[in-house]
Amino acid sequence: MIEAVRRDADGVVLRARSRTPSAQCPRCGESSGRVHGRYERRLADAPLGGLPVMIVLLIRRFKCLGQDCPAVTFAEQIPGLTRPHARFTPALHRLLARVAEALAGRPGSRLARRTGVSVAKDTMLRLLLDEPGQVRVLGADEFALLKGHTYATLLVDLEARRPIDVLPGRDAEPVARWLADHPEVEIVCWDRATAYAEAARKAAPQAVQVADVWHLWSNLAKAVEKTVAAHYGCLRAAHEAVAPADALEPPPVPDGFLDVRGRPRRIVATIRERHQAVQDLVAEGRSLRGISRDLDLDYYAVRRYAKTANVNELLVKVTQRRTKLDDYKPYIYQRFTSGCHNASQLFREVRAQGFPGERTAVNRYVRLLRDGTVTTPPPPALPKPRRALRWVMTRPEHLRPDEAVGLKEIRAACPELDATVGHVRAFAGLMHEHRGEDLPVWIERVQQDDLPHLHQFANGLFHDYDAVTAGLSTSWSSGQVEGQVTRVKLLKRAGYGRAKLDLLRMRILLRS
Repeated sequence: MIEAVRRDADGVVLRARSRTPSAQCPRCGESSGRVHGRYERRLADAPLGGLPVMIVLLIRRFKCLGQDCPAVTFAEQIPGLTRPHARFTPALHRLLARVAEALAGRPGSRLARRTGVSVAKDTMLRLLLDEPGQVRVLGADEFALLKGHTYATLLVDLEARRPIDVLPGRDAEPVARWLADHPEVEIVCWDRATAYAEAARKAAPQAVQVADVWHLWSNLAKAVEKTVAAHYGCLRAAHEAVAPADALEPPPVPDGFLDVRGRPRRIVATIRERHQAVQDLVAEGRSLRGISRDLDLDYYAVRRYAKTANVNELLVKVTQRRTKLDDYKPYIYQRFTSGCHNASQLFREVRAQGFPGERTAVNRYVRLLRDGTVTTPPPPALPKPRRALRWVMTRPEHLRPDEAVGLKEIRAACPELDATVGHVRAFAGLMHEHRGEDLPVWIERVQQDDLPHLHQFANGLFHDYDAVTAGLSTSWSSGQVEGQVTRVKLLKRAGYGRAKLDLLRMRILLRS
């Protein structure tokens, strides 16, 4: 409640007091309405029309009613206006912090004085080095100052979503010292790095450690990739078993040397001409620099033409590019040969199967089939291990129809891979539904199957079992810490890598 406003020689003075009948003890949280005493508190506020503004608050000191509370009395705080020991309002504090960030001490003090705020240069410098408030949820991750040699640790307040400190190295000791000075930390999120786990156990035993679920998923993907590679022979045998026995060679692929209308592609003829010209000049003993000047070509392009004896190697990238329709061409060809020549009907059918392209692509392909320009598309090839891994790790509803069929064939070809797919989807359920308490059941089911790589992953979860369980049970993760690390890399490159850690630390904290 504002009781009075007056203007004097020093500026504008506002007298105010709180209207609430009680206040909450900051120690025990007990509410109290028993007033022990009163005093006046003066807070400087942002200038008004170039005039300094001073808020004079009548503060009440309450008697704490908590029997076990160590605080006998406490002063009330007005949310959004006061903080313990603060002499500026939050609005003026933010304004002076921005001035100090741009001009630092003495110049910042002079500019603030011109705007109507009298502040000392030392105060401006303290605003630069102002410690963050209470940190409840902490995220930690490393970033490279010199990749492979020098690293630093970035600490992020996950609730405030901003960096709060940068520590030298990526060892446990600096993080442990920081945690020892901040006993208010309740949750620590990290990427399963042993150094940070050791620091949290040593200096913050009261905090709950949370392992990042993205790194858990990444570790599982590596184990699944090894499992797919180990059983790739089963997939190859099943693929060869369904191939036609009388097929002496695979059917020809669609002609990539033609455009969508069946005409010869100009880029193919250009590459052939340039390759032949460069080869002829090299045979005459000309230098690559001279050939580059004579043919008006880039030097590196000339070198590529000179080193490649077979021109078809240069045409691979331009003649074997995949399109959105490639996965649906076998179906269109099969329907076309069975008598359906209506492009609109074929488009509706492939669109129902998940084709993301436009009608024009289907119309052009059907036109080429009518003209006899293209031949039958090849049968689906044996998927590479990385492609099979992507099918396994993708949510079933996000797979295209042809990918779902391919995954079904993989599961039918190998019982071990079928069991792997089931374990992956069960683990994904633990992540999305936050069912960390079911992790022991998942580990037990994995150990019942003959999957040594998944056994290794499951056994590794016991090294930080509590952190993994917490990561699967809560929504906290190191995702935004990774984003802050990406931002730090941008700041580091903006200084061309010449900033030492102290200057880089200030840039990171002040640009938050």
